[in-house]
Amino acid sequence: MTVTIIIAAILVIPGIVILIGKGDNLIAGYNTASESEKKEINVKRLRLVIGSLLVIMGILYFLTMRESSMTSILAFAFTSSVFVIIALVLANTWAKKK
Repeated sequence: MTVTIIIAAILVIPGIVILIGKGDNLIAGYNTASESEKKEINVKRLRLVIGSLLVIMGILYFLTMRESSMTSILAFAFTSSVFVIIALVLANTWAKKK
């Protein structure tokens, strides 16, 4: 149970840091982008997408991994895959400046 709490915290804490606007350098790809590439990205929307994804994944991990059964592992794998796909689509469409 302690490991589950630690892993969930490792996901939730950076998510909160990104959501409050202090962790742009934690977003993979954004921190290495050139200035011209950064101008094409709506950073507030990107923060919302990535920060929310991390918080949701941390909470989801904590809720599903409290019991270590194969059903809970598969449930986490499926639901996290769905959330990651949604976040990728939003980060590459909604978070771009038009």
